[in-house]
Amino acid sequence: MVHIGYTMMTEQAGPRDLVDHVVRAEGAGFDFSVTSDHYFPWLRSQGHSPYAWSVLGAAAQATTRIPLMTYVTCPSVRYHPAVVAQKAATMALLSEGRFRLGLGAGENLNEHVVGRGWPAVDVRHEMLEEAVGIIRGLFGGGHVTRHGTHFRVDSARLWDLPDAPPPIGIAVSGDQSCELAGRLGDLVIATEPRKPLLDAFDRYGGTGKPRVGQLPVSFGADRDAALHRAHAQFRWFGLGWKVNSELPHPDSFEAATRFVTPDDVAASIPCGDDPDDFVEAVRPYAEAGFTEVALVQIGGDEQLPFLDWSEKTLLPALHKAFG
Repeated sequence: MVHIGYTMMTEQAGPRDLVDHVVRAEGAGFDFSVTSDHYFPWLRSQGHSPYAWSVLGAAAQATTRIPLMTYVTCPSVRYHPAVVAQKAATMALLSEGRFRLGLGAGENLNEHVVGRGWPAVDVRHEMLEEAVGIIRGLFGGGHVTRHGTHFRVDSARLWDLPDAPPPIGIAVSGDQSCELAGRLGDLVIATEPRKPLLDAFDRYGGTGKPRVGQLPVSFGADRDAALHRAHAQFRWFGLGWKVNSELPHPDSFEAATRFVTPDDVAASIPCGDDPDDFVEAVRPYAEAGFTEVALVQIGGDEQLPFLDWSEKTLLPALHKAFG
């Protein structure tokens, strides 16, 4: 069985719209939701980037059933892990246990803004591991003091804690991050249907834990218009995380994707209104072993038509195929 989720993509809609969208997604019958946590959009054409945690708090109050999750937060550069722990605990309380904390090593695009520089990937993984230890320590209650390689914590304590701490997910893109996820995470997060990632996650301790994927889609009755929108706003997606994590600015992504064609985009992103195309795009995730897949409808102005179509057509087709 594969649970189907909805993505509140902060890069393509303002905060009030994002909350309205997840309320509608809950009504449409999506199984869960995830939220990106950006300071910049990937491309200028996306046009937004509100503060994800304020959006999450509002979403927790505006919804009643749908689970919420960061996809993902970097707890090591822009945010100190002690602050991330406080935010996550508060979200768990506001949502009455519907929140999961998705963490990753981050992207230069979002983390450079605080002026600390962008560490090499090995250092970023060291920072992530240390951050997870601090967060779990604070979730456990009591005072936490750490003098680590990358972070100092001076007698921190969370005064408002849920009965059960929110599960922690770790984003993966290669063997090193899979080792961290298998050892430290309660679930794994990925944006590609690569079975070797899940095999590595299992090898390092992830067997039996949830695995969450993400798939961009571009719904529209006019397939050509849907494809044009996907190319205009999402052509960066195929660069892969070794590139996406390093580029510092939307203009960098514009330059890096200048030779990506609409046909290139169509090869990896289902466009139009044929539900069979969307089912076939989800299938590699199911076959790889993902237990959850969050769909990203491309285009901030296209969410409500997509959600209406999802309720009537897409979700029944996906549940029939994978439910």
